[in-house]
Amino acid sequence: MVKKIKVKTTIVEMDGDEMTRVMWQMVKDKLLFPYLDMNIDYYDLHVKHRDDTDDQVTVDAARAIMKYGVGIKCATITPNEDRVKEYKLKKAWKSPNGTIRAMLDGTVFRKPILVNNIKPNVSSWKKPIIIGRHAYGDVYNNFEMLIPGAGKLEIVFTPQDGGKTQKILVNDFPAAGIIQINHNLDKSILNFAKACFTYALSEKIDLWFSTKDTISKVYDAGFREIFNREFETSWKEKFDKAGIEYFFTLIDDAVARVMKGEGGILWALKNYDGDVLSDMVASACGSLAMMTSVLVSPDGWFEYEAAHGTVQKHYYKHLKGEETSSNSMALIFAWSGGLRKRGEMDGTPEVIKFADKLEEAAIATVEGGIMTGDLLALAEKKPSNKKVNTEDFIDAIAASLQKKLK
Repeated sequence: MVKKIKVKTTIVEMDGDEMTRVMWQMVKDKLLFPYLDMNIDYYDLHVKHRDDTDDQVTVDAARAIMKYGVGIKCATITPNEDRVKEYKLKKAWKSPNGTIRAMLDGTVFRKPILVNNIKPNVSSWKKPIIIGRHAYGDVYNNFEMLIPGAGKLEIVFTPQDGGKTQKILVNDFPAAGIIQINHNLDKSILNFAKACFTYALSEKIDLWFSTKDTISKVYDAGFREIFNREFETSWKEKFDKAGIEYFFTLIDDAVARVMKGEGGILWALKNYDGDVLSDMVASACGSLAMMTSVLVSPDGWFEYEAAHGTVQKHYYKHLKGEETSSNSMALIFAWSGGLRKRGEMDGTPEVIKFADKLEEAAIATVEGGIMTGDLLALAEKKPSNKKVNTEDFIDAIAASLQKKLK
């Protein structure tokens, strides 16, 4: 009988949807519960439960992270109209990730999980490209409207201090159309900048930031100006001393440079840009299931999750009783990341050591040739390579973990 490691402070757990929900339970049962004594504050973010609670469960989960400091989240559905019909929902609820990010006002850092036997599709990449994604505003907390026909759309801003009201014509519609209005806050952008400069300095890596300020001369330019001002006043000397640089360029130029560079940078991006390009980096490094993600709040709250979706197609096969080969690496690293941070905050080195061993076991399994179908197609061709199903992959990691803990 293994003596369980005590996790001192409560961890907030947020369950998810579809195939990732199935894998989430396997990870807990096979990799965590046999070795850890944890107090878990559990929130079920299954799309139907969010619907039943009018999404109050998502708000409660975010508040729990604020209370305890560390949350670990499974992948969840952001429902579109097809999902509303499929799950018989009241409406197309907003992204739970977007809700949590807005409440915590943090920055999302996404870093690929690199293994020696899978080379990045971009041959010049030698080091990880870390994506720093602003976690507030843009399309995730926007206003959208159907325009039924010809007419004028105007925006009215009424200052709280009683100043002069501004009314501005957005567009004179000649016919039906659609609109989308994004917003952001200077405070949130500044927190984003501080988080990125802090992370880059701690990792001793260059920080790139890119927008399209030549087109978006107020919104994107506002980001650029806040970053530049913060760097010049608080970080320039520190970066010079560390031998790293802060570099701003247009986003299209940044993409071209990244595709030719060797990596080893932190790339800071607005919310939507970070969402899209983190998937590109993950896919180029192997698989969307090989990308870690952590939301870092300026208030010292942390939320760890997988960067990928709910693996819908595999879930439908699972429901039919068919075999699946779904990759659980990012889910495992969500738990290891959260446990490591919990151990750091609690001053419990044995918890940190367990998190390290869990990651080592997962990486060793893939490098040993045992992997899911998505990775097998990308790995260096060896006779010893073996494709396994979803559960067998986690079982193999469990066997490796048991050896490492002994």
